[in-house]
Amino acid sequence: MFDTKVAILVLDDLPVWQKLNVTAFLATGIAGTAPDAMGLPYEDSAGRAYAPLLGQPIMIFAAPADILLRARGQAFDRGLACAAYVRAMFSTGHDAANREVFRQEPADAADLVGIAVRGPKKDVDKAVKGARLHA
Repeated sequence: MFDTKVAILVLDDLPVWQKLNVTAFLATGIAGTAPDAMGLPYEDSAGRAYAPLLGQPIMIFAAPADILLRARGQAFDRGLACAAYVRAMFSTGHDAANREVFRQEPADAADLVGIAVRGPKKDVDKAVKGARLHA
């Protein structure tokens, strides 16, 4: 039904609240790069309007740090849209500070706690190889 796939990988040993936080932030990153993937606004039976959601499923995976780094490399090699969250972002309080600590991470050895990717299904599948569906 969909030509593309969205996958979010979170570090497997994070506390649950951090996994949820990272997942939420990464989902917005993908939505921001894919306005064409956004559905239409929702409306309930009383006529109240709700914001639109991404119009396709998002697969959530758990992975160790080495799989996150490998998946990020695969995402760049394959030209996939990629959002990332690094551990230092947990200690900041706003977007500008997040971007600053993100910029300070070593490019090839970032302390990733999550990434999200979107692109052709087969490329996303290859990028997330080794990760397991989050339980």
